[in-house]
Order: sequence, then C-alpha cells, then structure tokens
Amino acid sequence: MTAQGSPFPARLALLRAELVRQDLAGFVVPRTDEHQGEYVPPRAQRLAWISGFTGSAGLAVVLADKAAVFVDGRYTAQVRSQVDGTLYEYCHLADQPAEAWIEANLPKGGRLGLDPWLHSRDQVLRLAAAAERAGGRLVLVEQNPLDQAWADQPPPPAAPVRPHPLEFAGRASTDKRAEIAAQLTRRKLATAVLSLPDSIAWLLNVRGSDVEHTPFPLSFALLAADGGVTWFLDAAKLLPETQAALDAGVRIEPPAAFGPALDALKGQRVLVDPASAPDWVFERLSAAGARVVEGDDPCQLPKAVKNAAEQAGTKAAHRRDGLAVSRFLAWYAGQQGRADLTEIECADRLEAFRREGNLFQDLSFDTIAGSGPNGAVVHYRATEESNRVLRPGELMVLDSGAQYLDGTTDITRTLVFGQPDAEQRDRFTRVLQGHIQLATTRFPVGTTGSQLDAIARRPLWQAGLDYDHGTGHGVGSYLSVHEGPQRISKIGNRVALQPGMILSNEPGFYKNGAYGIRVENLVLVVPSPAAPGAGAEDRPMLGFETVTLAPIEKRLIERSLLSADEVAWLDAYHALVEAELVPGLAGAERAWLAEACRPLGCQ
Repeated sequence: MTAQGSPFPARLALLRAELVRQDLAGFVVPRTDEHQGEYVPPRAQRLAWISGFTGSAGLAVVLADKAAVFVDGRYTAQVRSQVDGTLYEYCHLADQPAEAWIEANLPKGGRLGLDPWLHSRDQVLRLAAAAERAGGRLVLVEQNPLDQAWADQPPPPAAPVRPHPLEFAGRASTDKRAEIAAQLTRRKLATAVLSLPDSIAWLLNVRGSDVEHTPFPLSFALLAADGGVTWFLDAAKLLPETQAALDAGVRIEPPAAFGPALDALKGQRVLVDPASAPDWVFERLSAAGARVVEGDDPCQLPKAVKNAAEQAGTKAAHRRDGLAVSRFLAWYAGQQGRADLTEIECADRLEAFRREGNLFQDLSFDTIAGSGPNGAVVHYRATEESNRVLRPGELMVLDSGAQYLDGTTDITRTLVFGQPDAEQRDRFTRVLQGHIQLATTRFPVGTTGSQLDAIARRPLWQAGLDYDHGTGHGVGSYLSVHEGPQRISKIGNRVALQPGMILSNEPGFYKNGAYGIRVENLVLVVPSPAAPGAGAEDRPMLGFETVTLAPIEKRLIERSLLSADEVAWLDAYHALVEAELVPGLAGAERAWLAEACRPLGCQ
C-alpha cells in the first residue's frame, strides 16, 4: 500500500529525529496503553499514528533506516491495505516475531528504546534478550520519543465514572474485596497492584467510558490485605452518585500519587501480574525495596465466573439483542436484489435496531460488515473509502455486539446476497459443523479451552482448511467483550473452564480476496450431568449452554454434509430462538422469523 500525500513518511522522520536527540538506534511502538489494553483511548493510538495500522493487536519497530510492523493472523490482509510497504516490512507476530527481527536488524552497540509504561515485564525481558543477542541493549526511556514527535496528541480521557447497580453486579464491592483480601492474607501478601481497568471496575462496581465501546475508567489501584483499596483516579471524574456508592474502604488519590504509593511499600510482599502490569511498576517497586511476588491478577478469575445475577442479566440482554438482530435479518431479507445496498448501511441499520432496546448503552465494538473480499479481513471495519455495494452471490460477515446494563453481547452471522455457490455452501457448512460440535461437547472438570479448540476445527481440517484466529474468547458482564483469563485457542492456556464463564464459539474460514465465513454464538459454561439411563460417570462433567439467540442462514447449508445429530441441534436451536423471540415480534417480522426457524429436517 502506498498513497500520495500520506502523512506517514513525515511522521517517521519526526520520530527518527527524536531518536537521534535521545541517542537511540530505534524504538518499539506497541498497540497498547499503560494498561496493556486491547481497546485504548485516542491518546494511546500510537501505532496508528506512526504507521496507519488500526487493528487491535500489533507492534512496530522503527530504526534509523528501516522499520517493520508486526500483526497476527487476523490482520495480515488489513495491514497491507493500511500500511505503506515502502516504509515498513510486513511481519507476522508468531512466524516472524519482533524479537527475531530486532536480533537481525538492530545495529551492534545500538540502544533500542522502549516506554516501560507500555509493555509488560514479560515483553520487556523478551525484547531485552533480543537486543543483547544483536549486540545492543534495551533502554527504558523516561520520555516517549513518539509522544515528543506527536505535536497534536490528544489529551488523556476524562469521562465520568458511574456506579454499577447491585441488581446487575450481583455482589457488593465489599464482598468481592473481602474474598480477594483473604487470598492475599493466606499467601502472606500485603498488597496487590491492580493495573487492568476492567478488574478495577468489576471490583468496585463502577463503570466509565474512557475508551470506545468498553465501559470502564482507566485507572490503577492497590488492594490491601485488609480489603481497603487506594484508587488512583482524577476525583473530578466521579459523579456525586458514584462518590456516594463508594464505601469508606475506598480511598481516592490522584494519578500522580501512584508512584509515591509504590515507594511506600518498601519491604512488603506485593503481588504484581507480569503478563499485564506495566514494566514501570516492577521497576518502581524494585527501586523502592519492595518484595515483588509475580502472580495472576487476583480479580481476573472471579470476574470471569459470573454470579447468578450476571448470568440472568446476560441471558436477558441476549433476548433483547436477539430481537434486534432478527429484526435486522428480516429487513435484510427484504433488500435482496437491491443495486445500492452497502456495508455501512447494513451496519447502521443493525445499530438502529439495537438502540431501540431497553438498557442499551453502546455497541460492544465497531460492527464488522464485510462483503465479498472484505469478509476475508477478519477484523474489517467499513470506511467511506472501503465501503462496498453488496453484489449478487457474495457473502457478508456481520460480526457485531452491544453493551447493555445487564450484559455484553457478541454475535456473528454470515449472510448471502442472492444465491451462494457450491464452494460457499461447503465451507459454510464445515464452519457450522465445527460450531455445533463445540457447542455440544461435554468435558471433564479441569479442562482448558486450548484442549477443546481442535474440536471446532476438525470439519475444516478434514478438507485441508483452517483459520488463523482463536475459536473463543471470554466475555464480560457489561464490561470488555474480550475478557480473560479463559479462552478457546490453539495457544496454550492453563485456566480451566468453570461454570459461570461466558465464552464465544466462533470458528470461521477466510478465502483471501474472495469471502469470509464465521458463525459465532456466546456460550455459558454449565454443569453437564449424565443423561437419564446413561449409567454412572466417574467424574463431574461440564458443557456449554448457548445464550445467543438469532437464526443461522439455512440457504448457506449443504444439507448432505450434516449428520442427523447436527441437524437435530440446528432444529432445536432454531426452535429455542423462535420460542424466545416471537413474543417481541409482530407482523412481517414474526412471519419472517417463523420461516427462518423452520426445521431443516422438514426442508
């Protein structure tokens, strides 16, 4: 990709001039903020500013005479459309990692700069080792050179912080803090550093809007073993009702007080998560003489295991969301044959239906409406420049979600404009088979998502096909649509799935330059007792309850590929969708739903 009038050559020149001023041979530019987040405010969009890449995961390394941009399999097509190949070398994060590129390209004796606020301790150690292998060294900068070069960098966000009502949270903040504080006490830890904004929002039962579509305030906190919290946040962001909802165990301090508070932990055992906390925290604690204990963020697992109120809330949110999606699908069915239907019109119409729903707050991410070749870009976002008119015989990947006060949704449906061909039906059906096989899997307590990932891929593997993204991610409760620590992925994961966890089930297939396919529902991990008459089982089992409610496009199904059990699952799922959604529809929309949910076995 190259473009006349592009700002990126000039921006690279500004950064390189700043590198000379700071005596640096290069600088690492991550796609993260101080909280290592996937969703970041405009101020932290450093990778987009320097390269043009707008995906949610990536990294650039800029040297004096060359640069490279690193993305994962979701973005291999997008990066080539957004980033000038004459300025940057395109690299795959896994196959051509930044560490290998640095080792091969950093000049001997070169000082590679890195902002310790923007990288985890794990990342810093890997990059430092790579710089040493190249004969150079890593330098933790006090002034980010890119920020120095970015003259009109936006200010930090200052959105108001709201209380999250107990009816939706399900547990009081004091209860959550007491539970985690007891864990700290058992481990003889004085304090835990909390750097993930969603952990803090969950712990304190608050929500915000510092970043787009993800309702948390950006902040840091210290949780003490007595259950008290010091929250480093601009107090001006707190609404009066939020101040009133916080109990006496929560002390508000300005963000500038975070460093001195870490200094005061000298000699104490302090828990810090090396995978998510910025390296700056480790450096400050070490300099202060604290005894750093590396371990998982203590809020992540209890936040992932939804309580009864959160489970009920997400099911209610999915019923409302399913109505909005189904109303859109009925509308879309009526647009067949149009010569001017665009991706943006589809995304806007779906959002309009969602906004009519009770408790709707926002989208949970920018809607992906990718038709034809745009559907092969896994995290595509239509712009005025890329917006396509839908054409007969093309597929469209429609991946969308919403934030409701009682839950977060994420659903993908693959649609067809006109009639699909045999290859499209074959590929779609294999993706659907993988989705069904995962949805119906029973597994022993203690099983991790990485142990289940291959189940969803098997029908594609049988045809020599695959996809380059995970099969499932955790989902929050009116929080982040991508939530850890659980996931379903080829990448190893040591977190066992537990009842109450919510994950996506989203196998896919992508033919570069032609089309994309993805089928995504959210599932709740639930106990799975033995079927009546099946006999005794020697261990407790778990399974998935599908909570997403919307029809799956039957015109894309190659019926001959499905087994009787797969047809039975699809028919039962559509019967559930119809039963849950019919009361909220009327007239033509209700009639469309009845047809969309008609059993496949009767066709």
